[in-house]
Amino acid sequence: MEPMGLLAWIVVGLISGWLASKVVPSRFGLIGDTVIGMVGALVGGFLFEQFGSSGTSGLNIWSILVAFVGAVVLLILIRAVSRQGTASA
Repeated sequence: MEPMGLLAWIVVGLISGWLASKVVPSRFGLIGDTVIGMVGALVGGFLFEQFGSSGTSGLNIWSILVAFVGAVVLLILIRAVSRQGTASA
């Protein structure tokens, strides 16, 4: 991956992860929210492609929206799994 592409992923991850943590509160901190946003971009890209739309495409509003949706889905899944794990303990 080229350095500018990596920087774009980090910026998209930072913005989308921060926004998602405001919708679904998390305790992951800045780095954790950035990682959630970056993984969320993959999740969102996959989900959007399943519905016939394009996924992430660089540093733009559409990519941030796709990553944001994916990050929200990811945070909801993480919460569901962590609650299930604490309920059985």
